[in-house]
Parts: sequence; C-alpha cells; structure tokens
Amino acid sequence: MFEAIERTGSPGPDRALKRLERLPEVARAADYARAGDEATLATQIEISEIPAPPFEEGPRARRLADLLEEAGLGGVRLDEVGNVLGERHGTTDGPPIVVSAHLDTVFPAGTDVGVLREGDLLRGPGISDDARGLAVLLALVRALEAGGVRTRAPLLFAATVGEEGIGDLRGVKHLFASSGSAAGAAGFLSLDGAGLERLVTRGLGSRRFRIVARGPGGHSWVDWGTPNPIHVLGGLVEHLTRRPLSRQPLTTLTVARWGGGKSINAIPQEAWIELDVRSECEEELEEQHAAIAAAAAGRVGGAGDLTVEVEVIGHRPGGETPVDASLVQAAMAATRAHGYEPRLACSSTDANIPMSLGVPAITMGCGGEAGQAHTTEEWYRNVRGADGTLRALYTVLLAAGTDGVVETGA
Repeated sequence: MFEAIERTGSPGPDRALKRLERLPEVARAADYARAGDEATLATQIEISEIPAPPFEEGPRARRLADLLEEAGLGGVRLDEVGNVLGERHGTTDGPPIVVSAHLDTVFPAGTDVGVLREGDLLRGPGISDDARGLAVLLALVRALEAGGVRTRAPLLFAATVGEEGIGDLRGVKHLFASSGSAAGAAGFLSLDGAGLERLVTRGLGSRRFRIVARGPGGHSWVDWGTPNPIHVLGGLVEHLTRRPLSRQPLTTLTVARWGGGKSINAIPQEAWIELDVRSECEEELEEQHAAIAAAAAGRVGGAGDLTVEVEVIGHRPGGETPVDASLVQAAMAATRAHGYEPRLACSSTDANIPMSLGVPAITMGCGGEAGQAHTTEEWYRNVRGADGTLRALYTVLLAAGTDGVVETGA
C-alpha cells in the first residue's frame, strides 16, 4: 500500500489538552483506562478468537454488542447490514462524532483464529487488525462511563462490517447513506490496528474489477484451436501490466487473483482475473477504468464465440481531511501528549467514505506494536497499549468538547 507522510503541528490544541487533562472527570476516565489496560488486552484476545470472515461478522458483532451494553452504552443494536451501533448523548443536540472500528477480517471461514502467547507477543489472525481497534472502542466506552464524562457533542459508537477486501466498505457506506445513522455527522474517527504516531488524513481511492472470459471450451486435442479464455486473459494481463501508470499522483494496478478451467485435458469454458487499481486521484481511477474496459473489449475481436465481461466489484472513493481541521488538530495534540510526532498518512480505511462526503475523518492506531497483518502469522505486542487508549480518549474529548474546555481551534 502506498503511503505518503507529512509532518506538521500547532500549539493551540496542546494547550486545550492540558486544560482537559485537569478536569476531574477526565482524570478519572484516564486513570480507569490505564488501570484497565490488561482488561482491554483480554478483550482484544477474546474478540480476535471469534471468527469474522468477510460477510460473516454476525457472531463477533453480537458479542461486541453485549460487551458495549454491559459497559453502559445506550441504544446498542445491530443495523440492517450488521453494524453494531450505540450512543452517548451530549449536553447539546448537535450532530454526533462517530467513533468506529471494523468487525471483519480478511481470513476466510475455517481459518484457525486462536491466539498464541509467545512471551509478551500475541500471535493470531486479526489480533491487531482490527481486534485491537474493537477492544479500544470498548475501553473508551468503559472509561467515559467510569469517569462520568459528558461531551458537548453526542457520540455514536459503531463497529462496522465490510471494511476489508470485497466488503467494499459496505458498513460505513450504509452509515453515511442519506438515511443512515451517521448522516450529518460532525466528524468520524476510525480506530484501526496498532501504533501511536500514524494518522490517516487522506483516503486512498480504489477500483476493483473482475474480468471474466467465456468460450465454448472443448477437448484439448480434438478441439485444439478453439478460443481459450485463459490465453485471452493472459494476453490482457500482459497488455495491462505493460501500460505506463501515473507516478504523480501515484497509481498502481495489481492482478490479484486468477482462476479458471476444470481439467488438464480440456480447453476452459471460463476463466477470470481480479484487478486492484489504486490512486489518490479519482480522475486517474476513471481513466484506468476506461482503459481496462477498452483493453478487454479489444481481446474479443477475431475470437469467435468468446466473450469478455468487466465487472466493478469494489469502489472506494478517495478524499482528504485538511490538516487544519479541528479533528486532525485534536488527534495531533493527543499524539504529541504521549511523546510522539504525528505522521500524517494516506491509506484506504473506513474513513474514506466520510472524507469523500466532506465530513472530517481520520484513522488512528491504538497503541502497541504489530506486524504481518493480513497473514496467519499476524502479531501484536502490548507496548504502551494504554497510551493508545488515552490518545483515542483525548482525541474524542477534544473533538466533541467537554464542559470547561474551549474548542481546539481557540
């Protein structure tokens, strides 16, 4: 994944955060978060060991809903697509700040998701991405309730489905649809994975394509010369991967999956490929879509009964939250408060959707260290894990406002 990094800062939110930390209810919430670090880790392990393959997030969603309700969150429910939602009322009736983490993993049904301890290291598929974000989401609710903290803006907590792969951000797309629970939100914070420095403020756009070639098929000897779908797609792959791609803005094309055929001694009747195209520029994605469609159509000429169809199976719009947005400034102040310089990044996350709609949105890690994401060897180490919870807590409180603390832009 391409990532561009920027560094910047502003002193105003830092002063607001120091005042925030002195509020008794915030201090209680922070103390609770620190004391509950091991409980947060235990929750992370429990959630990680509940399978959540693409489109099968139900069992994990129901368990998290129970935990959120036990923590005191109001209105906990599952919506039409399977997102877990719950609210904390604000002292005003303004639009909510959405705090989210995603339920799904990249791992198919049947994957062993048991978590193994290797000293201070936890190893298991999805232990960081995004069991860590879900555990910190719950820890935030617990800390706010324990401290008795009231925010000015309402808070909508959301555990979303479909963040990974072919899920195509369906959970957050539903939230921000015209009649969705987050329509009109004032801001969006996604908790995703580990780390204490990185803040995603730019959404990397993508288009995913499935291209299917079909022909009459036949016997590999008797019907030799019949148009072969795999041969046709092989030529298409060569053409697409030889085409020059933009370097500014950077655009990538990956042939991610390939399949077809039924027997070693048969000409296939069908073959398919799946492509992933990414760019920070929507116009570039549109150009790539047109080029792929034209190249696929060009493979049909002279191929007899063979057809080639192009289907868009994923569309993640890009976007950006300005550095001077109060939500970004809040997150940067909360990062500096823990001794780290914020690193502003571009990535593809749930925050893409609100960004594309002009809603201030960011994605941040939740403390600790992690590696080998999207593999069965994924690991997490709880180094400064509590600081990840506190960074999220302070970001939410600066963005949503609490009595006695001025806005972060003051």
